[in-house]
Amino acid sequence: MIETNLLQHLKKISEEEKLLLSGEKNVQKSLYTNDPEFVVDSRKMLTSGKLIDIRPHTRFVHFPAHKHNYIEMIYMCSGTTTHIINGSSRLTLDTGELLLLNPNTTHEILPAGMDDIAVNFIILPEFFDRVLVMLEEENTLRDFLIGALKTDKNVTPYLHFQSIDILPVQNLAENLVWSLANSQPNRRNINQTTMGLLFLHLLNHTDRINMHDSGQYEQHLVFTILQYIDHNYLTATLDEISRQLHIPAYSVSKIIKKHAGHTFKQLLQMKRLHQAAFLLSTTTLPVEDIIALTGYDNTSYFHRIFREYYHMTPRVYRLQSSSPAR
Repeated sequence: MIETNLLQHLKKISEEEKLLLSGEKNVQKSLYTNDPEFVVDSRKMLTSGKLIDIRPHTRFVHFPAHKHNYIEMIYMCSGTTTHIINGSSRLTLDTGELLLLNPNTTHEILPAGMDDIAVNFIILPEFFDRVLVMLEEENTLRDFLIGALKTDKNVTPYLHFQSIDILPVQNLAENLVWSLANSQPNRRNINQTTMGLLFLHLLNHTDRINMHDSGQYEQHLVFTILQYIDHNYLTATLDEISRQLHIPAYSVSKIIKKHAGHTFKQLLQMKRLHQAAFLLSTTTLPVEDIIALTGYDNTSYFHRIFREYYHMTPRVYRLQSSSPAR
């Protein structure tokens, strides 16, 4: 449960909410945007120079369908809120849960009560630059999660993490809320590090993605498949994961291609090449040993695909990786 003094601070009735309680029927759209299509504008939500901030969700009113020109993350500090995504998917966000929204997603919220405290994180994409460094470089699972936050219409519209009993996720989310609410020194470094840790924990709990919506069910499957590849890249096969999921191989292929943009074979090869690159940059193992350790038995084939993917030979990659200028 979020710290009592902070919760009381977040529960304070805003000027907009005072108007709603006195009889106003609608949100003050001018507070959020000048766009007639109701795209909530980061320039209205963030002071100049800021990459992230928080704003308690406006209660006591139906918040109409809108989009954002930034990444929004919602953390439910107490109570519940009901959200409608793209006019059809309906979900309830309970205390301790997180909702990540693609900027291209249409989002509306049913009226929240006095004790329903949701905190909206307003985040510019640049904020994630340092976060990405913390999430293992060139990790397919990481790339998919970050891709879900982009404006591409082909990626998932939202990720709902039912994280109510995952203590590290709650602690990190609440640390972010506290830091942003109190404007502590060195907050940019602290907040980016905290967000990076939060994402690392979310990557460990993709089984908690809400699967009630068919699209979210497919997202969960994609995360499961990508985790399988990351953990079993030496021996992974499409037939094996299809047996584990009790789904025909052709269906697994279709879902992977739809949501990850690559075939199973391509993703497996990318993971092996990423692992080879990691070993080249962090060890002094001979290239021949690295080839064997990443599941390849044909040296010339490995050199060819490595050069095609990284546009350099393994030897040059190692030299550049160890260069002080890198």
